[in-house]
Amino acid sequence: MGSYKANAFIYATIVALGGFIFGLDAAIMSGTVNYITQQFSLNEWQLGLVMSSPGWGVIPALPLAGYLSNKFGRKKTIQLVALLYLISALGSTFATNYWTLVTARFLGGMAFCSLSLAAMYIGEIAPSKWRGKLVSVNQINIVVGLSAAYFINYLIVQSVGNGASWSTSLGINDQNIWRWMVGSEIFPALLWLILLFFIPESPSWLVLRNKIEDAKNTLRKIQPAEAIDIQISEMQESASKTEKDQSLSKQLKEILNKPMRLTLIIGVTIAIAQQVTGINAILFYAPTVFEQIGMGTDAAFAQAIWVGLVGVAFTILALLLIDKIGRRPMTIWGLLWLVLSLGICAYGFNSATYKLTDDSITQLDIKNKNVLKELSGKEFNSDATFKKEIIKLFGEQEGKANASAIIQKAANLNATLILFGILSFIAAFHFSIGPVLWVLFSEIFPIALRGVAIPLFALLTSITSVIIQFIFPWQLANMGVAAVFLFYAVFGVIGLVILYKTLPETKNLSIEEIQKKLIRK
Repeated sequence: MGSYKANAFIYATIVALGGFIFGLDAAIMSGTVNYITQQFSLNEWQLGLVMSSPGWGVIPALPLAGYLSNKFGRKKTIQLVALLYLISALGSTFATNYWTLVTARFLGGMAFCSLSLAAMYIGEIAPSKWRGKLVSVNQINIVVGLSAAYFINYLIVQSVGNGASWSTSLGINDQNIWRWMVGSEIFPALLWLILLFFIPESPSWLVLRNKIEDAKNTLRKIQPAEAIDIQISEMQESASKTEKDQSLSKQLKEILNKPMRLTLIIGVTIAIAQQVTGINAILFYAPTVFEQIGMGTDAAFAQAIWVGLVGVAFTILALLLIDKIGRRPMTIWGLLWLVLSLGICAYGFNSATYKLTDDSITQLDIKNKNVLKELSGKEFNSDATFKKEIIKLFGEQEGKANASAIIQKAANLNATLILFGILSFIAAFHFSIGPVLWVLFSEIFPIALRGVAIPLFALLTSITSVIIQFIFPWQLANMGVAAVFLFYAVFGVIGLVILYKTLPETKNLSIEEIQKKLIRK
């Protein structure tokens, strides 16, 4: 590998470390659900707010990120984002009350725009034949971060449960265990901030600012010498097609103009489809989801690790194949696979029944278990109805704390089928619209509009994500898990139909060639 190739991979990897921090930040909270619910006596909506607060934070941050990246450059904006991750990790770890925690998580969410900024930056430094792979590095880091979070949570929970000497010496207990979980983000966030000082500024941004020599100096680090002048000419041509007035309103109007109509449809559809199919509900509440299968707390944390490992494996597979198979086949077939997986989950949970017996009640290791005698012999076809009866007998707080253990004894379902469906869904997402969305975002927008367009469509993704995360606890408590999976599957079908009709192939094309293809189509 030539030095310029190595440099491109190094810079892309450093910037994509933001994906690792995102994955760690997002999934680490999945292990805190029961602990913060008990510590702060949260209802479904309060839990939904604290879990979705990063999503609310990214909504104002994305448009601001677009402005800042155009005004001050991609590099400085990404450095600011890394600083926000660090502040959020510290604030969450030492939060004194519920609202302090929500605020710290909100600040961390403002840093979630790192995903769109990374896609923008990597798309601008990567040669066209490597762009798919390099942008996908961001997605790999996300799933590696997710896996790390699930493993850290499991390790901490197991160490406290087994009374491990290292956790005892550090003073980790059931009351502060969640603080150690979220505190695991502090060091990686600090390391990323330091590494970002060693990357160059984006050559595309330098061209937009008419800093041609600086742009050439950057390109010399990441391109063969004979390609530099051609690349500069293409960038200048793309930039010249937009008026010098780079105001937000002017760029938004251009995005909505007829030549950009197909790009708009594709961007909106894939932005919504990626999140409305429920990926972040499952990732952010992974142990909670597995508890619905009838697993105990320890087993649920252990199974969550498989979510991360499957995500890593299929993201790497996507990275290896995206520039061979192409964006369109991976998106269309991946969405079909995803919808079928959700259908398996919905079928599995819809076939489940929940029934306690005198023997199963005796085996429970919980307080006041005798109140469950009232439910002995009664069969329930819905997990939501069954949990409502548990809460009615125990009260809100104690009922939620005991629900997992009770469901484990009462559930009669095909756990293997459901587990297969969930892991198949994770695999399908990470092989298709997970990485492909960011690759397409890095390709389908012209250079002069990218600073606004990528954050704008990422904003749509974030809004969809935050709604899904926010309503998930309420959906789980009131609709039942089978209906939730069916809800995700229906929206997946809608996205599949639209993208089947509109999405062209973009592999091995320069950004300028892609623009011409979209306008012709």
